[in-house]
Amino acid sequence: MDTNENSTEIDEGLYSRQLYVLGHEAMKRMKNSKVLISGMQGLGVEIAKNIVLGGVKSVTVHDEGNAEWNDLSSQFYLTEDDIGKNRAEASEQHLAELNSYVPVSSYTRKLTEDFLYQFQVVVLTSSSLEEQLQIGDFCHRSHVKFIVADTKGLFGQLFCDFGEEFIVTDLTSEEPQHAIVAWITKDNPGQVTCLDEVVHGFHSGDYVTFSGVQGMTELNNCEPIKVEVNGPYSFSICDTSHFGDYEKGGMVTEAKMPQKLMFKPFGEALKEPMYQITDFGKMDRHGTLHLAFQALHQFVREYGRFPKPWGRDDAERLVVAANKLSEEYPLILNEEPLNEELVRKLAYVATGNLSPINAFIGGVAAQEVMKACTGKFMPVNQWIYFDALECLPEENEESLLTGETYQPRACRYDGQIVIFGADFQEKLKRQKYFLVGAGAIGCELMKNFAMIGLGAGEGGSIIVTDMDTIERSNLNRQFLFRPSDVTKMKSQTAAAAVRKMNSSVRITAHENRVGPETEDIYNQDFFENLNGVANALDNVETRNYVDSRCVLYHKPLLESGTLGTKGNVQVVVPHLTESYRSSGDPSEKSIPICTLRNFPNAIEHTLQWARDEFEGLFKQPAENVNKYFKDRAFIDHAMALQEGQALEILEGVYKSLDTDKPGSWADCVAWARRHWQTRYNNNVRQLLHNFPPEQVTSSGVPFWSGSKRCPHPLEFDPNNPLHMDYIVAAANLHAENYLIPGSRDRAEIQEVLLSVDVPPFTPKSGVTIHTSDAEMEAAGSSAESECLAELKELLSSQKNTLLEMQPIDFEKDDDTNLHMDFIVAASNLRAENYDIPAADRHKSKLIAGRIIPAIATTTAAIVGLVCLELYKVVQGHRPRNAFRNGFINLAVPFFGFSEPMRAAKQRYRDKEWTLWDHINVQGIKPNGEEMTLAEFLDYIKEKHDLEITTVICEAWNVYAPHMSQETREKRLSQRLSEIVTMLSKKKIGEHVKSLKFEIDFKTEEDEEAVDLPIVFYQIR
Repeated sequence: MDTNENSTEIDEGLYSRQLYVLGHEAMKRMKNSKVLISGMQGLGVEIAKNIVLGGVKSVTVHDEGNAEWNDLSSQFYLTEDDIGKNRAEASEQHLAELNSYVPVSSYTRKLTEDFLYQFQVVVLTSSSLEEQLQIGDFCHRSHVKFIVADTKGLFGQLFCDFGEEFIVTDLTSEEPQHAIVAWITKDNPGQVTCLDEVVHGFHSGDYVTFSGVQGMTELNNCEPIKVEVNGPYSFSICDTSHFGDYEKGGMVTEAKMPQKLMFKPFGEALKEPMYQITDFGKMDRHGTLHLAFQALHQFVREYGRFPKPWGRDDAERLVVAANKLSEEYPLILNEEPLNEELVRKLAYVATGNLSPINAFIGGVAAQEVMKACTGKFMPVNQWIYFDALECLPEENEESLLTGETYQPRACRYDGQIVIFGADFQEKLKRQKYFLVGAGAIGCELMKNFAMIGLGAGEGGSIIVTDMDTIERSNLNRQFLFRPSDVTKMKSQTAAAAVRKMNSSVRITAHENRVGPETEDIYNQDFFENLNGVANALDNVETRNYVDSRCVLYHKPLLESGTLGTKGNVQVVVPHLTESYRSSGDPSEKSIPICTLRNFPNAIEHTLQWARDEFEGLFKQPAENVNKYFKDRAFIDHAMALQEGQALEILEGVYKSLDTDKPGSWADCVAWARRHWQTRYNNNVRQLLHNFPPEQVTSSGVPFWSGSKRCPHPLEFDPNNPLHMDYIVAAANLHAENYLIPGSRDRAEIQEVLLSVDVPPFTPKSGVTIHTSDAEMEAAGSSAESECLAELKELLSSQKNTLLEMQPIDFEKDDDTNLHMDFIVAASNLRAENYDIPAADRHKSKLIAGRIIPAIATTTAAIVGLVCLELYKVVQGHRPRNAFRNGFINLAVPFFGFSEPMRAAKQRYRDKEWTLWDHINVQGIKPNGEEMTLAEFLDYIKEKHDLEITTVICEAWNVYAPHMSQETREKRLSQRLSEIVTMLSKKKIGEHVKSLKFEIDFKTEEDEEAVDLPIVFYQIR
């Protein structure tokens, strides 16, 4: 076995999103791992694709067989032209193109022990039980990690053996918990109390370390200490009775401790299986499926083929074989009877080959390969069984057992037809789907759509839209893109790639954002022509918008998302389930303004402060200066805002045009140096003048305690690399604002710094510094009004000096633009002010850039689950209990599935309704004229017995009780479209066929106020 431990540097530009999942050390271990994947059908190529993208040392793909028609329903690197060619050789070049760092080779001969010995991980797919036993035994003896993965129709199987002493360095994908210490007792054991602002999050048995503790300094930088949790804000530790007295301060942080695991070899685990639960509603199926898969191997060995699709006789043969095995190994079923119907179902669909099943099992299996290579995250223990029988059509089983429609017909969809039938295949091909997003999830969806034949026939279509271009960091997981595609449009490139996978797919690429501004494109006609929508988005705003359109036009929505090793799937079905917005994603917690400005206690605070600095120095002032010169009413518009906001805007404009305006590069350096002094010295000295280090509160508690860390000012040192990092970045960005050529020559900049005049600073009395956001909001200041008046006068005289500035948009992924250089330096200098541990560039980019950690394995698995729900949606008329929302965490690993929530029912008068119901009104009368408002109100009264008091269209009041009598009477005689046109001050577009109104009604004395459905008012 190759034990070469040499590692090269990690390409952070390529692997950045995956690095935030695995970390540098795990990635280095991956780069020293050779992996063999045997079997290049749909499952094998899925695993290989994910592993090549992941960045192992090398991948060898093995297959002794040639491509067949059945392969094409899921093997996305084989086409009709490859029928009869060796699968491994036909796939090799496609896989090699995924990642230039990972050599890919093919092997077509029988696997031998001498050949296997070179690999760190061996994966078998589409293998015989005899081969699994033989190779599994060799791998266990030879300390080679061993994985078996298999899919049969709607069923999946996975096995892992990582040896008898496998070390896991991190059991979960979670960041270490941390808390601020409030008090520590001198006791045995010592009791630690944390601030009660946030639950500490530790569990009994966890290990922690301490830092920044004053007084009881023995705890600082000590070995990890085991904790026993007493409550949400306290826990006990070791004997502290001989330590110094606790004074104040301190941070306690969870320490990730390595854990040793022992795996049984394959042969032993076959007889004494341990299962990883994939569906808590199907826990009773594991034993039966464990025996059924073995019986299937026996069947193939005996008959030289798989059971015939929906063949009754073959199914009964498989049941007999499974029953014999259950008698031979009674402990596997734990004295429970064999689920014979489940065994029959396996026989019926065993010849099937489904892309979604392969995507799910392939994603999970590939993550296990990464665990085997790295020791990062908890491996599967040791067997997984999965089925998606809910996807089977709800037809009479007798018709399935006798129907010719389920027989293969030498076409690329044979692997699907033998499960769902040719009629369903034709229905899939006629579907019209709208895919929003062509990123990681979008690429995987398009691949699966092409494999299953969605929209690939007469009358069918897929429309994909994405307004983004391809960046290098996308290549690690958005597998349809290549290095030569960087800067090209995602949607166009992805569409071209999937056409190569299936030339019949009818896909059209758009480059539009989906939102109110494109409703002339994605209008009522567009949505009504669709069969469904799939989201592949990374922002909640657009998810909510697409969801609202699907609810409005009664279209199914397939919603999904990933975050590192976590992923979720939600299926939204008209009139059956709740919508995405019914529950929605929780909003992000914001950091209090006063914490950011004066009292940071974590690196997240200093990084957010640095991001705000970037926007407030290099973007917003420049944008406002340009608006100031272009818009004569700019000052008046600013003055209409809240005083604090108006002051910030106008002060920024004035400084940009006067005090901060440079005339040369040297002026930019001087500005950066003086700004450094203000931020990291003067402001801190003023803060300490207001609140001296020894100050106590009225209750006798030290002011600088708990979450408030006492800062200290920094003294500028041109020989300090961090100080110079700030000056270089800030000066160049300031110069860029004013279109002045900059320089990165540090020696030259240090020479300029020698002549910079830094004004002396003395802290002032009477300066107000708020200690909480509530205090800040309660305080008003007449000084702000005076400053605003003065700024207005000063700026009115600046109009004669025309200046075009260059605003800078923050871009985290360009390492040459100095954006992250500024963020890292600004944040770490502030962290030094407050004795907060600094963050490296990698961590800073994650937090400041609000990067979503991502890895190809999770995306593949989640999209597999999405497409299983797609089968059910296309079948139509399925009960709610047939659908599955899902949540997975491949790190733990955890799999949870549940029925979608029912759409909540509401009532008005004697009518029941859900979010899917509308009050439909035909606004055009038989004579061709549109209703007036009065006629609309009469119609609602007559048809729904509601006396309408309020009519609202978007943000405009069409009719409301607070209106004057004159206005109300005037509007009653107007057509509704006229009123909306008047209020919106724009003509209703020709693409708009209907208007949406929200209405309220007059309630009776004993009647509760209730919501009413949206009114769908047709005008065309």
